[in-house]
Amino acid sequence: MAEKAQKTLTLIANLIKIPPLKAFSLLNSSNLHGFQHTHESFSILLHLLLSTNSLPHAQSLLLQAITRRIHSQSFTPTSLLHYLTQSETSKPNSRLYEVIINTYIQSQSLASAVSYFNEMIEKGLTPGSNCFNNLLTFVAGSSPFDEFYAFFNDNKSRVVLDVYSFGIAIKACCESGEIDKSFHLLAALKANGFSPNVVIYTTLIDGCCKKGGEIEKAKALFSEMERIGLVANERTYTVLIHGLFKNGVTKQGFEMYEKMKEDGVLPNLYTYNCVMNQLCKEGKTKDAFKVFDEMRERGVSCNVVTYNTLIGGLCREMNASEACRLVEQMKGDGINPNLITYNTLIDGFCNVGKLGKALSLCRELKSSGMSMSVVTYNILVSGFCKKGDTSGAAKIVKEMEERGIKPSKVTYTILIDTFARSDNMERAIQLRTSMESLGLVPDVHTYSVLIHGFCIKGQMNEASRLFRSMVEKKLEPNEVIYNTMILGYCKEGSSYRALRLLREMGDKELAPNVASYCYLIEVLCKEKKLKEAEDLVEKMIDLGMDPSASICNVLSRAKNGSLVAQTSDKSISNVT
Repeated sequence: MAEKAQKTLTLIANLIKIPPLKAFSLLNSSNLHGFQHTHESFSILLHLLLSTNSLPHAQSLLLQAITRRIHSQSFTPTSLLHYLTQSETSKPNSRLYEVIINTYIQSQSLASAVSYFNEMIEKGLTPGSNCFNNLLTFVAGSSPFDEFYAFFNDNKSRVVLDVYSFGIAIKACCESGEIDKSFHLLAALKANGFSPNVVIYTTLIDGCCKKGGEIEKAKALFSEMERIGLVANERTYTVLIHGLFKNGVTKQGFEMYEKMKEDGVLPNLYTYNCVMNQLCKEGKTKDAFKVFDEMRERGVSCNVVTYNTLIGGLCREMNASEACRLVEQMKGDGINPNLITYNTLIDGFCNVGKLGKALSLCRELKSSGMSMSVVTYNILVSGFCKKGDTSGAAKIVKEMEERGIKPSKVTYTILIDTFARSDNMERAIQLRTSMESLGLVPDVHTYSVLIHGFCIKGQMNEASRLFRSMVEKKLEPNEVIYNTMILGYCKEGSSYRALRLLREMGDKELAPNVASYCYLIEVLCKEKKLKEAEDLVEKMIDLGMDPSASICNVLSRAKNGSLVAQTSDKSISNVT
C-alpha cells in the first residue's frame, strides 16, 4: 500500500512539470491502470487546474470523486472534501469552494451545496455572483417558495448581487404568484443602482398576466419599458397579448398584436398560436386561418398545437368534416395527431350527432398506438347522453371500467345532468350518492345541474336545500346557480326570495343575467311592488343592459293599473 502511494506521489511530481490540462487528461486515461489517487495527489491536481482557471475540468474531476467514479482505497468523498477544505496544507480559497458548490449543484445535492456555501461565508470568503446565481437558481427550483425567499433575504447582504441575482428572485416570486414581493425586488434592484433589462420586465409582465386582477400592472410595465427606451422582444409582446386575452381584454390583445408588427417585432410560433386560439374561441375561425396562412408564408413552422387550435375552431363551428380534412394536411406536414387532436375530433362528431364516426375515430386512435383517456370516454358518454341514448352511455362507462379507467367526477356529472334534464331527479340523486360513496366529491358544476333539475320541476324546497348544503361544504355557488335559483323563485312567484338572492349576488360581485332581471321585474309588477321594479330597471341601464320593450310595457301597464285603482278608490270615497 505504501509503495503504491509512493508511486502516486512520484507520478504527480512529474505531472506538475507538464501543462495542467495534459496532466488531467493523462490521469483520466484508461492507460493508467492501477493508479489510485491519494488525498495529496487529488489536491495537487485540483489546485493545478484551479491555478490555470480550468474550472470546467476542475469541476469534472471533483464530480468524478463525489460520485465515486474515481476509485481509491485512500479516501472517500467525505474524507477528500474534508482534506481539501480543512487541511492546513490545502489552503482553501474562493475558487475551490465555488467549484465544490457548483459540483454539488450539478449532482443535484441541494443540502451539500448550501452547506459548503455557508462554510465558505463563515471563513470570510466571498462567492462570485455567478456561483451565487447558480445556487440561487438551484434553490428556487428545488425548494418551496418561502424557503427560497428566506434564503435570498438571509444572504443578499453576504454576497455581491448583480442584476441576474435580482432577475432570478423576481422570476421565483412571479412563478409563485407573489407579485407584490416581485415589485419590492424591482425597487431594490433600482435602489442598488441596477437597471432592469428586457428579461426582467418580461418576467414581471408575465407574472402580472397570470395572476388575476393584475393586468393593469402588466400594461403599466410595458409602457414603462417604452418610456425608458427598452425594446420589447417577441416574448414580451406574446406574454402580454396572451395575458390580455386571458383577462378578457381581447380588443386590446388584438391591438397589441398589430402594434407588435408595426414596431417591426416579428410574431413567433407562440404568438401566432395565441392569436389563432383567441380567434377560434370567438368563432372567427376564418380569421384564424388567415393568420395561419400568414404564418406559413413567413416560413414559421407549425406545431401540433397550431393544428389542434384550428381543428378545435372548426369543431366548435360544427364543421367536423372540414376538421378531418385538416388532420390529413397536418399529417402531410409531418406532424402526427396526438390524443388532444383525436379528443377534439371525437367531440366534434359527437356534437353533430355522428356517433358512428366518433367511434371510428376511437378505433383509429387505438391503432395509432394511443390509449383512450378518461377525457375521451367522457366525451363519448356526453355524446350518447345528448342523443338521449342512456343505455349507450352506460355501455361506454362499462367499457371504461373494464379497461381500468375509473369514472370521474365529470363522468357522473354528465350522467346526473342527463337524468335531471329528462325529469328523472330520483335517478340523478342516486348517481350523486354513488359518486360520493366512491370518494368523488361533487363540485360546483355537479350541484349546478342538480339545482337546475329541481328548479325546472318547480321543487324549490329541494333546490334551496342543495343550495344551502353547498355553503355548508364551503362550495361557493357561481353566477349560473344564483341565476337558476332566481328564475326558479320567480316562476314560483316568490319575489322576496329572488330579490334577496339578487342582492346577495351584488354583495359577492357576481353578475345577474338579463333573464334574472326581466323575470324578477315582471314578478314584482304582478305583486304591485313598483318601486322595487323601477329600481331594477334603473340598475339594468346602469350596468349597460338594455331592458326589453316587453319589460318596459309590463312596468308601464302595472303603473297605469295602479293609477286606475287609486282613481277608483278616490271616486268611491267621494260618493260616500
